[in-house]
Amino acid sequence: MPSPPSRPPHRLLARLLSDDRLVRAMSYQSVLSAFAEGAFITGEAVYFTQVVGLSPAQVGLMLTLSLAAAFVFSVPLGRLADRVGTRRSWIVGSALEAVFFASWFLADSFVTALAVLIPLSLANTWVRTGRGAYQVQVFPREKRVHARAYLRAARNAGYSLGALAGGLALALDSLALIHAIPLFTSAVLLANSFWVSKLPEPPRSEPVTPAAAVADAAGAGRRRDPRTALRNRPFVLTTFLNGVLGTHQVLLMTVIPLWLVSETDAPKVVLAWLYGTNTVMAVALQVAAARGVATVTDSLRAQRRGALCFLVSCGIIAVTHDTAGWVTILLMWVGHVTVTGAELYQSAGQWGLVAELADPDRRGEYEGVVGLGHNLGSVWAPAAYTYLAMSWGAVGWAVIAAVILTAAVAIHPAARAGERHLRRLGIAPEEERGTTPEKPAPPAPRKDGTEPAPKPSLHDHTG
Repeated sequence: MPSPPSRPPHRLLARLLSDDRLVRAMSYQSVLSAFAEGAFITGEAVYFTQVVGLSPAQVGLMLTLSLAAAFVFSVPLGRLADRVGTRRSWIVGSALEAVFFASWFLADSFVTALAVLIPLSLANTWVRTGRGAYQVQVFPREKRVHARAYLRAARNAGYSLGALAGGLALALDSLALIHAIPLFTSAVLLANSFWVSKLPEPPRSEPVTPAAAVADAAGAGRRRDPRTALRNRPFVLTTFLNGVLGTHQVLLMTVIPLWLVSETDAPKVVLAWLYGTNTVMAVALQVAAARGVATVTDSLRAQRRGALCFLVSCGIIAVTHDTAGWVTILLMWVGHVTVTGAELYQSAGQWGLVAELADPDRRGEYEGVVGLGHNLGSVWAPAAYTYLAMSWGAVGWAVIAAVILTAAVAIHPAARAGERHLRRLGIAPEEERGTTPEKPAPPAPRKDGTEPAPKPSLHDHTG
């Protein structure tokens, strides 16, 4: 008999935390790891320039090279996650992150800083690949997207708290505190690695293809293996289009702030209000936006809603060039709310599509392709969107909207082609498969002959 739900005691927490024990445990972990990363990210520019002694140009080049390394190795690291296990990859990768963050005190030049940052970037890529695949594996189909929404909200809260801590260290203007930021991040990430080690192993999946087909693929070699993620062209295209639809972040972080400062009469302090609105919505509304998303059809519906919010935001922001005063401020805020809605719905749709269209035996490899495709779909956007909006004005915003509309239309046939690709490989649809989670041995009877009450399990998704 399943244990009764264990509800958080406080009403506010009850709205933000799931009744599911595993989701709640992973939410706490998400806050912890995001807090550590947020604290360092807030002060990294100061650390690189004032502590390591790099020039701004060297910082930019170093970050570019680390991103390039993560891009090149995203799929191989995904395959490694499949080989060693998604949970183990998450644990070991988190521990390696802690080691590399602690190594920042050794960096005193461009070369030594690069020698720390590139392995750190690869470890972080391995962590994200293992974590993403684990989150798909460990939850039943009907709860995957809903659970990932809780975890995204928790990470957003953690990043905000981390940014606050990092900002406090910068505000105190103490070089000793700035020196301590990576060591603090390392200690928290080491605790995070231990926390992840306490999470349960994901359930074992039943075979999804005939043994003969697997043997033939193994004999043909990895490059000719039809199940290799990169050979699943519809999935690669879907992830690319997800990347295009995910360029709402470029609007949020780059284009809208530049537009507000350069093309409107709104005071600069409004930016703080806009960022605060985005943070609150991302924490409080992500779960609601993901509600009911489980199948490919559900996911595509969420993508349409996200695209609609994106288009509305483009239209609203474009007209603020010709407004004044409080009208401009109000329209900028509404435009920011709608583009945040695009973020919430598009994220839910992406999680559903990745879970439904990936080969269940190669979750890690497919998560690597997700990173690859998403980067290809979005890496061009900061330069392109900024140029279009700032140089072409309303026409540029219309072009941005046309790009999003095209991606929203194209992702539908791409996702359906992805379903057909899996069927051609003999992989049954998700609803036709099953999982067989490992069950612990029943507890021994008590001396009086009565059965003891079962202990709550993190695998018990009822409470």
